[in-house]
Amino acid sequence: MADTLEILNRRSETLRSIGGIVRTMKTMSVINANPYEQAAHAIDAYRATVLEGLHAFVHQHGPLASAPRVAAGHVIVVFGSDHGLCGNYNEVIAAEVGRHAAETGDPDGVRIICVGAQMEDALGGLGMVPEVTLLSPGSTDGLGRLAGALVTRLDGIRHGGDSDALAVTLVFSRRGDHGLQVPVTQSLLPLDPELARSLATRPWQSRSLPRSTLPAPALLAALIRGYLFASLFRAGAEALVTENAARLARMQQAEQSVTDRLEELTAETRAVRQDEITTELLDVIIGFEALKEREKRKQVVAAATNAHLHDVRSPRDLHRPA
Repeated sequence: MADTLEILNRRSETLRSIGGIVRTMKTMSVINANPYEQAAHAIDAYRATVLEGLHAFVHQHGPLASAPRVAAGHVIVVFGSDHGLCGNYNEVIAAEVGRHAAETGDPDGVRIICVGAQMEDALGGLGMVPEVTLLSPGSTDGLGRLAGALVTRLDGIRHGGDSDALAVTLVFSRRGDHGLQVPVTQSLLPLDPELARSLATRPWQSRSLPRSTLPAPALLAALIRGYLFASLFRAGAEALVTENAARLARMQQAEQSVTDRLEELTAETRAVRQDEITTELLDVIIGFEALKEREKRKQVVAAATNAHLHDVRSPRDLHRPA
């Protein structure tokens, strides 16, 4: 049964309302992504300063000690989202977490720190239960608090174990070519051997020799914490930029779908309205033709009656001589 004009108009109004919501979500995605992108660039300068501090430490105290080949424990810090409407964003990252956990050789022994409620659900769908789930930050200030909380938690895990040899991996999403999202697995601890080698072999450029009044262990611990903070902050900022980019892409697709459906409904509404107008016109024409036919019948009957009256003569006329 074809839809009535009232139903089609109601559907069109609903789609226009949905289109307004979609456009609002698009605008919010663009607005939200910009501060996080700026924060990501800002933390790069801080990270460069921390690395220069490590360079000075190596120049003064010698190369960093090599990390043990086999870590006593593995921790994965995964960054996801608290909100939906971003497609399979969390599912892609969860699959990357599962792949990396399998590569450690002991998937059940891997401890997962999750950022984002939606990310927790995606991990649960793959049978992985996070040790703790933290809320995704709602601002750049929240990024700093989140990074600080993660550094404190990792420090507690490291000191709570039997050994300081702890492997920490970050899993998050980064923007790729053509607006695609790319899952990234980044080793955080132990320090990258290539990074340590670069710090040890790079010459000190300044004519002033680096010096510090702090004891070497305390200075190294502070620098490592700064390095961890910068890396976690950068990963969280990049994840939030990618999340908003993914949401923007989905909203663009939704907007196109709404536009296409509205065009279909508009064409269908015009067709139904034209059918109704045609039906009404046909009713008027049929009624007019019926009236014309009725009047014609009346005229025919009247003409026949008049002719009959003229043909019939009165009795007086019958006895009158011709």
